[in-house]
Amino acid sequence: MADDSPASHRRDPIKSSVGNVAAQRRRQNAVTVGKERRESLVRAKRLCRVGATGDGDVPVEESDMITDEEGFLLDAQTSSAVEELKSAVACQGKGAMQKRVNALRELRRLLSKSEFPPVEAALKAGAIPLLVQCLSFGSSDEQLLEAAWCLTNIAAGKPEETKALLPALPLLIAHLGEKSSLPVAEQCAWALGNVAGEGEELRNVLLSQGALPPLARMMLPNKGSTVRTAAWALSNLIKGPDPKAATELIKVDGVLDAILRHLRKAYEELATEVAWVVVYLSALSNFATGILVKSDVLQLLVERLAASNSLQLLIPVLRSLGNLVAGDSHTTSTVLVPGHEITDGVVKVLVKCLKSDHRVLKKEAAWVLSNIAAGSIEHKQCIYSSEAVPLLLRLLSTAPFDIRKEVAYVLGNLCVAPTAGEGKPNLIEEHLVSLVQRGCLSGFIDLVRSADIEAARLGLQFTELVLRGMPNGEGPKLVEQEDGIDAMERYQFHENEDLRNMANGLVDKYFGEDYGIDE
Repeated sequence: MADDSPASHRRDPIKSSVGNVAAQRRRQNAVTVGKERRESLVRAKRLCRVGATGDGDVPVEESDMITDEEGFLLDAQTSSAVEELKSAVACQGKGAMQKRVNALRELRRLLSKSEFPPVEAALKAGAIPLLVQCLSFGSSDEQLLEAAWCLTNIAAGKPEETKALLPALPLLIAHLGEKSSLPVAEQCAWALGNVAGEGEELRNVLLSQGALPPLARMMLPNKGSTVRTAAWALSNLIKGPDPKAATELIKVDGVLDAILRHLRKAYEELATEVAWVVVYLSALSNFATGILVKSDVLQLLVERLAASNSLQLLIPVLRSLGNLVAGDSHTTSTVLVPGHEITDGVVKVLVKCLKSDHRVLKKEAAWVLSNIAAGSIEHKQCIYSSEAVPLLLRLLSTAPFDIRKEVAYVLGNLCVAPTAGEGKPNLIEEHLVSLVQRGCLSGFIDLVRSADIEAARLGLQFTELVLRGMPNGEGPKLVEQEDGIDAMERYQFHENEDLRNMANGLVDKYFGEDYGIDE
């Protein structure tokens, strides 16, 4: 069913045997980029150091390290604070509520003091049952906020520490409702976002307990801080690998309109979180992708790419654009009509990213271009005649390996005509001759020498195009000049049967006993 499977990430005429692997890449990219996000730009779990009380409150990602002695003292203070909270929870009568708030505030202060909060000490002292009690309905907003804040920072800890929040999840979800104050709802969303960021098992628990609909509704208004936190939590919740959550989210009334509105008007931090939601929607759910491509989202992504220099924003916007373009050829032809303003705009922003100093942007831009280049003759011509080609040729010889491989897909796809069959693709001789004359062959021969199976296959496929397609029988001579024979002969006894047969077949066919006799 369309709802339950990711769309193919790449339509690639110059490939056949790796097609099944390539078809899974869009989903794999979603997982990969989630790891990148956690480890670098935007962590999947966020420590709350300031609190969800206004637009200016953001998670603090860095702080000074503490010494072992300070750590022991912090643990002791935390254990004492939990005991104080236990006493406050048991207290009845006048002043009991303020006593609970004060005890919660002290525990929260300790859990927010360091980049590595004393979560283990809090759990050993029995904090979770007490915090769950403090989340009970009828409690003051101040008490609810402090309890949710404590749980947020506990959930930012190690995996087993995050799992300790299981008893608190139903109440955290319940306080997302419309009857809760915005600060309380946002702090609960933050805690749930940390839980969802831990992994698939806890995401499934949250989804089964109904966390998605209230989080989705929190995206609908124009409340900047609240929407930003909800969008971040949702991007963690729907990141798969099961596409059902992404499909469910796009079906919530008002979500698509909210996504478009925030992408169009929101400040960059909010637009960044919304763009991550689009990344996972378009990576995991064909149903969601179908809805997104029929909306204005592509135009808004292009406008954001053109206007922003924020790496945090550009990465999810570019990945979203790539996911939408990486659908089937019908979708791409419908969205990117050659000659239309939107298509020219896409190519221009991709050229901007190729010129960037940031490795991730270059790689992502090449990936998007490879999908466009695998489309119609008109799509290929659009790229071939653009500023992208000289940039790609330079990157093929100078960029790190992962970027060179993506670039090779673009250049290779520019040289072959669309084909429905599995046989050898038809050549676009003008493109092939021009690119070879501009020096791209050496880059592909380097890929043939690569230990990466996919890259080596790509290099061999382009080498076959040159051997078969260069006019006046120039192909073999050009390949020989780049030491291509030596590169292919390395596969004579290679363990990979496909590569071995491909390389040996090319050597036998074009460099057999009769090669060079005429000369």
